[in-house]
Amino acid sequence: MKEKEKREETKKDIFTVTREGDESILKINFTSSTQAPSIENSHSTMALVIDALVENPEVHRIIFQARRNYIYDYKQTQIILEISNIYKFLIRQKKVVTLSLLNGIPGLDLYLNSWKNNLQNIIINLLRSDPIGAYVEVKRLIREERIATKKSKNPEEVDLRTKYLQILEYLYNLLDDTTIIKLVKDSLSGHIIGSRSIYKNVFRPLITPDFMFTRLMASPPLDGEEMDAYSLDKETEVNIFKTPGNIKYLYHLSPPEFKIDEDKYEILDIARQAMVEHTPSKEEFADPGKVRSNFFNIGRDLIQELAESRNVELSYKESEDLAKILVRYTIGFGQIEILLKDPKVQDISINSPIGETPIFIVHQDYDECVTNIYPAKEDGESWATKFRLLSGRPLDEANPVLDTELELPWSRARVAIISKPLSPSGLAYALRRHRDNPWTYPLFIKNKMMNPLAAGLLSFIVDGGRSLLFAGTRSSGKTSILGSTMVEIMRKYRIINIEDVDELPSKALRKLGYNIQSMKVRSALTKGGAELGADEGIRTSLRMGDSSLIVGEIRSTDALALYEAMRIGALANVVAGTIHGADPYSVYDRVVNDLKVPKTSFKATDIIIVSNPVKSADGLHKWRRILSITEVRKHWEDDPLKENGFIDLMKYDSKEDTLKPTDDLINGESNVLKSIAGNIKDYVGNWDAVWNNILLRARIKEAIVNYSTKLKRNDLLEAKFTILSNDMFHQISDKVKNETGNLDNKKIFFEWENWLKREIKKQTV
Repeated sequence: MKEKEKREETKKDIFTVTREGDESILKINFTSSTQAPSIENSHSTMALVIDALVENPEVHRIIFQARRNYIYDYKQTQIILEISNIYKFLIRQKKVVTLSLLNGIPGLDLYLNSWKNNLQNIIINLLRSDPIGAYVEVKRLIREERIATKKSKNPEEVDLRTKYLQILEYLYNLLDDTTIIKLVKDSLSGHIIGSRSIYKNVFRPLITPDFMFTRLMASPPLDGEEMDAYSLDKETEVNIFKTPGNIKYLYHLSPPEFKIDEDKYEILDIARQAMVEHTPSKEEFADPGKVRSNFFNIGRDLIQELAESRNVELSYKESEDLAKILVRYTIGFGQIEILLKDPKVQDISINSPIGETPIFIVHQDYDECVTNIYPAKEDGESWATKFRLLSGRPLDEANPVLDTELELPWSRARVAIISKPLSPSGLAYALRRHRDNPWTYPLFIKNKMMNPLAAGLLSFIVDGGRSLLFAGTRSSGKTSILGSTMVEIMRKYRIINIEDVDELPSKALRKLGYNIQSMKVRSALTKGGAELGADEGIRTSLRMGDSSLIVGEIRSTDALALYEAMRIGALANVVAGTIHGADPYSVYDRVVNDLKVPKTSFKATDIIIVSNPVKSADGLHKWRRILSITEVRKHWEDDPLKENGFIDLMKYDSKEDTLKPTDDLINGESNVLKSIAGNIKDYVGNWDAVWNNILLRARIKEAIVNYSTKLKRNDLLEAKFTILSNDMFHQISDKVKNETGNLDNKKIFFEWENWLKREIKKQTV
């Protein structure tokens, strides 16, 4: 009796049940236990869990607490809870276990004792520690008893065996109806009782080290078909799986923090506890690069000291690697940072309530994917605090939306956060990863977003200093096309860029030699604050000299200020911005009716470029495409659609999956292009000269793509080379004009292509 009481006291020490929101969580402490913290790998651990569930049947999740935490989700918990309930029911049915009703029958005591031992072994031992083994054993005994019953000539023995067989069949039916048996039934052929390998098909815990809250499904799916595999760095692998019954691909991330040994885990845990005592101030967060560098240096020194005090040998590189992990889980953004290391990840979604669902991403090659990463509520709250400090903007009940950006040493992302009361279940995040280098027209030609003729046409319009609106739905690529259009602006001109969140490649272009001034204005969704409104930002830009003006997104009072500036001719160079709209008339409707810009002012728009995703017939795939390049005529009075105010210059052909020029463009019936030509001596009244120059620009863009493909030189498509090519095109054009007295397109292309070959050869050497 004392031994049983001692055992019960031990259970109380290691079992705890806590509430997190609507969930009851069974936590079992394995930190000082010799048992493996694994249901799937250990008989004794499974028995321990079933004992705990007998006493706590209302559990939704199970967590084993060790140096790593092993988390069994609701679905897995229900599977083992089902076995626990059967076990609890059977141990209360004493007649089933003892066969007391059959005791005392003369001459059959030997059978009864054997049968009793079989049943006690199945129910008391196997069912708790190996329910699949219990099922297999019951099935074997049934088969043996049926044979023995048929062979027996003794009526009393047949009667007794029949009753025993009924008990076995009763147990068989109970187990046969359980979820765990249904999941493994097709794999039972050849299964040996006692083997644990089959349990790995059922129980696959999420794993998290105890220095972090984020949970990770560490093991790849056994039934998954690997579609792709690549590395983000030497320690981080990505695998893409197609899993049965799931229309989304699984993006399986294996980060370095889940591969280090127990000694390093302990060092990281202690170091984290020491580091979190210092929370960076608002002033420190003003320079996130500096605070990250400081924390890295402090963390590395601390890790080296801890390793020495524990006689753990760490190389200098190992200390640095651990310091990077430490920074990621103290002042950083955890697994989000690793996802943003992947240039193929375009969008990241973290839905509320945080922790109930995994992180979702949009992948460059596999579109919508579910990840193996489950963030915790603590992560979400910590990230919100950091984003408030980084942005200097509020996030509270009065301001439940925060638009900001995250800049890491390896990537940039736009961040949108919503909270209560807008999101009743709490914080939710959406991150849009920006490309590491600016998009370019050649890159878009290669991925079919546009074709060479569209690139040549837009290049000509940009040089002509027109006003352009890039329209589309969310995730249509309009901001990326605007960024690539900035690359087409000659470096001799100044650019003023106005945004509420840094999305356009201003910093990258500045490094590439552009004269560019960025202005950050207040978000349209933020009430008050120290930042200037977008309308004031635009008016301020007009006092900063002759510049090209780029507006990240037109969506509020900035529209009125922008169109005022465009109408009075305050902007002598190209003006461009993005706006939500599925077609030219939707853009007009938004500008005039939603943003209250006068109809006559809207005529200051010259060109509307609409992009949107196009889907495959099965709906499983989508690709971004420019759908139209449309000119806005100036003659209409009331409704541009009814009065033929929109003239398509190029239109998307779904059958050929490309933009096609319209008759209006081919025949030179474009007022915008005529207006550009009217200011250039070589083009006045000469449509053929204009058209040939557009074709020349298209031919140059296409040649870059072709050389890149032929030589396997993707760098030729990037902004650095594209800008150099644009500069040379203008210089060669000027040189040919001075030498021949006219713009000889054949000669220009010939000299440009010779330059291209020399430049490629020089870079190769």
